[in-house]
Amino acid sequence: MMSPITDRKIRIAVIGCGRISKNHFGAIEQHSNDLELAAVCDTDPVVRAEHAARYGVPGYASLEALLSECQCDIVSICTPSGLHAQQTIVAARAGRHVMTEKPMATRWKDGLAMVRACDEAGVRLFVIKQNRRNATLQLLRRAIDEKRFGRIHLVHLNVFWTRPQAYYDSAKWRGTWEMDGGAFMNQASHYVDLLDWLIGPIADVQAMTGTLARDIEVEDTGVMNVRWRSGALGSMSVTMLTYPKNLEGSITIIGEKGTARIGGVAVNEIQLWNFAEPRDYDEQVLNANYETTSVYGFGHPLYFRNVVEVLRGQTEPETDGREGLKSLEVLIAAYISARDGRTVSLPLEY
Repeated sequence: MMSPITDRKIRIAVIGCGRISKNHFGAIEQHSNDLELAAVCDTDPVVRAEHAARYGVPGYASLEALLSECQCDIVSICTPSGLHAQQTIVAARAGRHVMTEKPMATRWKDGLAMVRACDEAGVRLFVIKQNRRNATLQLLRRAIDEKRFGRIHLVHLNVFWTRPQAYYDSAKWRGTWEMDGGAFMNQASHYVDLLDWLIGPIADVQAMTGTLARDIEVEDTGVMNVRWRSGALGSMSVTMLTYPKNLEGSITIIGEKGTARIGGVAVNEIQLWNFAEPRDYDEQVLNANYETTSVYGFGHPLYFRNVVEVLRGQTEPETDGREGLKSLEVLIAAYISARDGRTVSLPLEY
């Protein structure tokens, strides 16, 4: 692994200046004592010029040109999902650390190739799972770690959001299998991540998907059943067709000694918190709730803090490439199940 960067600011380049990149630019600004924006990259000349001028950094039309001319330490990949794998591999082979948005890839073999390339190059691969840093989910994870639920029996997640046809029409790659993935893989991937991160390793997945109202290749609606290795059962309902606006992103956990529900538009509100044995931090539950109109939450700066500390040699990654593979595996299993009409058991490969 490459040596820690301890004597200067970490130089970061943002690849892709679309919808999610503003969260990255904002997080870089918040960590300006440790991070320095070195360059931006975008294939659209107008977008590229606008961002280069706004931040006073060079703008590049291709990742290859950026890597050959810019002495950055890490690239932050905010491009369409189907490009993540190849761009990660190119950056790794150029000796750069990589941070990539979700999903890390649209194909299982691509996710494995990303991890392998970064291992071989001795660089870090970070897969952004900013929702894990939400105060509400941190409290829920603590309750699970402390075994407050006892045996977990049932888990259910809802993602009832809306994406109009205009959203998919805004870019050719949206709504395609190769570049985007559907409601599960794109919009709900952070919720799929909670299945393994909170509850544990998954044994079996069953799913059905439908393209009910949008003119796209992929699903706009889907349902999934899950059996964990612990024996717990769960389900997930996802749609991008909610009228007239985003309604709910929630998780409900029912256990032998506790029941909890975190809802709101994006798991931002603890709505139920009942446990047989109280704890002193139960008083924090109301304080953990926050108002949001954004489904992205506020976790990007917190995630960037971990990246900085890892590259400084101070800690280990919260979500590296292998951690990212866990949710990708569940997503791919769901798509195989929906396509073939069968239960898919994990792991996908031995």
